[in-house]
Amino acid sequence: METRAQTETKIRVLCRKLVLTKEPGLQWLIGSPFLPQFTIVSTIGSLHLQSSLDPCSPDYSKESDDLRTLIVRGFKVIGAVLVSDNGFEANARKAAEAARRIRRFFTANCGGDGDDDGSVVVGAAADLVTGETRFFVSNSAKFDRIDDVCYEEFPEKLVWDRGCLVSCELGIKLPIFVPANNQSVAEEIFSAAINGTAALLKDQKIVYVVEGHKASEGVLNSVIVRGVELDAMLKMGNSKESAKSLPCSSFCGENKSILNSRESADAIKVSVLLNQSSKSSSLSAPVAEYFPAQETAKLLVISFNLEILCYAARDLPVAQAISMLVVPGLIDQLTAMKKLFLPCLLSNHPQFRPYHFWPPGVLHPITVFYELTYGETEMRQVEVRRALHLRLGLPLDRPLLLIANAVKFAHTRNATANDTIRNASPLPKDVHVEAPSSGVSGGLVSLIDGSYEYYHYLQDGFDDSGWGCAYRSLQTIISWFRLQHYTSIKVPSHREIQQALVEIGDKDPSFIGSREWIGAIELSFVLDKLLGVSCKIINVRSGSELPEKCRELAMHFETQGTPVMIGGGVLAYTLLGVDYNDANGDSAFLILDPHYTGADDLKKVINGGWCGWKKPVDNKGRNFFLLDKFYNLLLPQRPNWV
Repeated sequence: METRAQTETKIRVLCRKLVLTKEPGLQWLIGSPFLPQFTIVSTIGSLHLQSSLDPCSPDYSKESDDLRTLIVRGFKVIGAVLVSDNGFEANARKAAEAARRIRRFFTANCGGDGDDDGSVVVGAAADLVTGETRFFVSNSAKFDRIDDVCYEEFPEKLVWDRGCLVSCELGIKLPIFVPANNQSVAEEIFSAAINGTAALLKDQKIVYVVEGHKASEGVLNSVIVRGVELDAMLKMGNSKESAKSLPCSSFCGENKSILNSRESADAIKVSVLLNQSSKSSSLSAPVAEYFPAQETAKLLVISFNLEILCYAARDLPVAQAISMLVVPGLIDQLTAMKKLFLPCLLSNHPQFRPYHFWPPGVLHPITVFYELTYGETEMRQVEVRRALHLRLGLPLDRPLLLIANAVKFAHTRNATANDTIRNASPLPKDVHVEAPSSGVSGGLVSLIDGSYEYYHYLQDGFDDSGWGCAYRSLQTIISWFRLQHYTSIKVPSHREIQQALVEIGDKDPSFIGSREWIGAIELSFVLDKLLGVSCKIINVRSGSELPEKCRELAMHFETQGTPVMIGGGVLAYTLLGVDYNDANGDSAFLILDPHYTGADDLKKVINGGWCGWKKPVDNKGRNFFLLDKFYNLLLPQRPNWV
């Protein structure tokens, strides 16, 4: 029988989506020692089962290996939720026990994270039909239901007001001699080399250089932390007597700099150096030792990069961040690399590399190992990404975890002007939201699904007035694919669009740098080349026939949701939606006009009619679409893959 907690224990739920699937299954609840106790930051599905008949029978060894790689240091498993159609308390007890067991795996294999009390966990149960979720807190003595559950309204602010990111990259090259035909001995030698490298990260001669921009002053701060000082710094706690005890907040930007651009995240940078110039206490001469090989041997040079990411409290001293987070994180990745390389040690070495991703809807970055030998389109890579999408509750029709979408760290502030304009520009977004209604009575409105940027004449100081409208429409379309995370390529310039058409053989080299128009067919070629996106094209003989295509256009917006380019004569527009009354045929088209030449002022754009609903014939009898021109409509298709 369940009991109610008598204390003021509170469960805080930060993740927007607690239950990831409509199927029975176990999900791990992720929190952080730097956030209030029992704060659920995210939830990650359990994929490896000991029995397919029991959704609460995880393979703890495989699950702990995967989670240790996936979850960045500074976050940890604080509980589990079991999605099922049976009783709440029984399922919550199973979930709590599963969480307790996997935490023991973490503690046994990586020494915990400094405050890991494996006896206190959150156990939750979610009803498969209604979605109702009940929370319990479990320790060795009690199992209490918690009714005080708070779903935070601004979860990002809570996470990033308190914490920041710390990153560290380290290239590893291990030259080892191994028996050419003895896999087991080769594995022992390689494992010893990896373990020796891990031990070196705690050596007194190791040096950690910490760099970051102070939030208030925007200046670069740096400090050197030596291996010999780490233990001493930990004992000093929050003492202000040394630069090494400076908090992480002295090296990182404000939380808004993290939240505003996940593609180029702001992080404290930690570099690892080995000090080889220290004085020796005794005189010695170089010594060479000879170990004759008992069998045929060969030299293996195994190279790989470690790239770790950590979440640290802003008030945590940097020395403690290195000792508690950076060093264990590097050792975790070394261990993971060892397991990846061991099966193929004497054959062709795969190309493994860690990448960090920050998918929409997930409050923190994740880390993924990809094998790059055959590229991202190799089927095994697709299956890896699909499994990750299932774990994280991500859509299966959007490639959010392609390498192109990996986080790039903004360790420096001197990014090129072009990158600033194209990747983090203040271009107007979603300007149609402010547009007045269409004026169609009883119509069904079908709109674009997602965000886009408004590209128009004369932007970026480039004069394309009179010929560049289709180029600008294409830029708006590509911005939609960027903002929906289908790609991370920069929105191409006019010249880059022309270059793409020349490269595929559609245009002669003289086309580059010209002021020639392009149309729907050329746009489809560019989208296919740059994004791998296919397009459907609708042809009409006259502008008067466009209202007849409203049903088809409405279906496009309902199923694909991508912007549409309309080209007729020498004019091109971007179509963002239709409003259509099927009973009487009344219709309106939501037009984004690239012919605008003014400043990026939303009021001027809307009041000037550069974005708004256009009827085929207005109340003065004027036709919006030309009656004596044929029109091509380009309908980009949403990719359906991961």
